[in-house]
Amino acid sequence: MAQPLEGIRVLELGNYIAGPFCGMLLADMGADVIKIEPPHIGDHTRMFPPIINGESACFANLNRNKRSIILDLKNPEDRAVMLELVKTADVVIENNRPGALDKLGLGSKDLMVVKPDLVYVSASGFGQTGPYRRRAGVNFTMEAFAGSLSICGEPDGMPMRTGIQTADIVAALFATYSALSGIISVLRNKKGHSFDVTLSESTIAAAVWETAEYLATGHVPQRLGHRHRVHTPAQLFRTADDRFVALSAATDDHFFKLAKLLGLEAELSAPQFATKVVRKANEDALLDLLNPAIRKFKVEDIVRELDAIGIPCSPVNDYAQVLNDPHIKERGVVVEVDHPVMGKTKTVRNPVLMDSDGPAIRRPAPTHGQHTSEILRELGKDVPGTKTTAPEKARERRRA
Repeated sequence: MAQPLEGIRVLELGNYIAGPFCGMLLADMGADVIKIEPPHIGDHTRMFPPIINGESACFANLNRNKRSIILDLKNPEDRAVMLELVKTADVVIENNRPGALDKLGLGSKDLMVVKPDLVYVSASGFGQTGPYRRRAGVNFTMEAFAGSLSICGEPDGMPMRTGIQTADIVAALFATYSALSGIISVLRNKKGHSFDVTLSESTIAAAVWETAEYLATGHVPQRLGHRHRVHTPAQLFRTADDRFVALSAATDDHFFKLAKLLGLEAELSAPQFATKVVRKANEDALLDLLNPAIRKFKVEDIVRELDAIGIPCSPVNDYAQVLNDPHIKERGVVVEVDHPVMGKTKTVRNPVLMDSDGPAIRRPAPTHGQHTSEILRELGKDVPGTKTTAPEKARERRRA
């Protein structure tokens, strides 16, 4: 049975995370994603540690199921090859600085002349228009610009950076959504589209509670530490074994079940804790009662007790703990991949499961330019011998 995107060809002019993660998601669903990389280094993520046998594990985690071709797009001959590829493609994804590809004659308007029903998705820090369009933007600075760093951390402390690449990943998800919407439009209306996705606006869009609060009331959301902006109790609590439990007992039903579990029924039946609204207004007093009561439990004990009465909870796991959790193991979240250079490696599968022929790792991440000859032959081109030397030279530099 065919995978959902089998027969769709995607050209990825991607670097780092936003473009490549979008390309990977499409490739996981069966699209033929051709990663167009410059000579010498290629995608800069190829240089990121950990390096195994000269190949980056970070790159491998972002670029499975793709093919790689080396093209120097400043070279007229290679640019002509790119245009030939565009004629065979359904989607182009790129996350270069706005205007960079236009200078090469490879912007959305240029390529949609070559292929009118092309779907062209651009991801950038600030977008293709506006006064900031040419400003550099990376995940961390986009989180700062978009407001998300301002609400991370303790109220009286320095803003805390988020632990994962939120701006990049959220933008990649919106880019994937754009690509799929464009494909559907072409199938229905035979009309191509260009999409302008930004890390900054994607991050703003993801702040659903915070933007609602400000736009409705004019109140600027502040840092709350581990507290929730709307609910209480819904935060982290320290346990007897110096670990942390995340729990949310924000509904009346959950709250009074928690009170009974902790032996605080008398104290928490006071009027200032009677409803969700007044509990939030009296949060400091509430936490003064909850913190010492929860601190008496070891983390596994409190999680077992909370789980038994249906209160959402979890220990705060590190990545060793979560990736070795029995539930995660049974679901097959970590899979083994046989890479031609790194050997057998482990990675995290696509988080979507399907009834049949779902997302699968059909091929490991490509080495730099691994499929150059193969793709050129598909276009009916002669295969120059020099194309295959750059990957080995780059790999030697990474080993050094």
